[in-house]
Amino acid sequence: MSLINLFSSFRLSFRSSVVCPLGSRSFYTDKYLPFWTTPCLLAEPLKKKKRIDPAIIKAREERRKKRLEKQIRRLEKNARQLKPIEECEIPLVLINEKKERQRQVGTINVEELEKRVLLEKKWALYKKEQHLKDLKMLDRIAYSQQKALDELRNVSEELYQEAIQIDFHLIPFESVGPVSTPAIENYDTPDGDYQDISKKWD
Repeated sequence: MSLINLFSSFRLSFRSSVVCPLGSRSFYTDKYLPFWTTPCLLAEPLKKKKRIDPAIIKAREERRKKRLEKQIRRLEKNARQLKPIEECEIPLVLINEKKERQRQVGTINVEELEKRVLLEKKWALYKKEQHLKDLKMLDRIAYSQQKALDELRNVSEELYQEAIQIDFHLIPFESVGPVSTPAIENYDTPDGDYQDISKKWD
């Protein structure tokens, strides 16, 4: 393969008028080089750049800046939000250690089951009687209050109107009384407030 065919893909032309002397072992160093490149035939003319008003460029930069600031504010706002429980993934380490972490529940005999059932029934009966006593006590208090107001109205209408006014010193009403379950001795209460964010399905 000749040298001309080798460089034909590069659109090279050979100057035939310049011939290297026979027996020459070096390139020809004359000012007229035997090879030169021709312009690319498939090139397109360069498009003329349109001049843009500096005010338009500045407005674009301002819009871009505001867009970035808005995205930053959105990210900062959502940074404190916790990830929903539906999107939380269980680590593979816990999945692999599931059998090791799973506790074996002991079997309960029939006598223990019967004992627990009887205890729950007694507790339910006790709470029912306690609730009925509370209702009867509230009925007695309401009846006594209404009877006292009626007697006061018979004595003085002005005092009666003053008595039925709302006492704003008692609103909101707070009281600390006995609880349903006994307190646990030496119980270390957890610190912090808990906020229930579980979804409610209507």
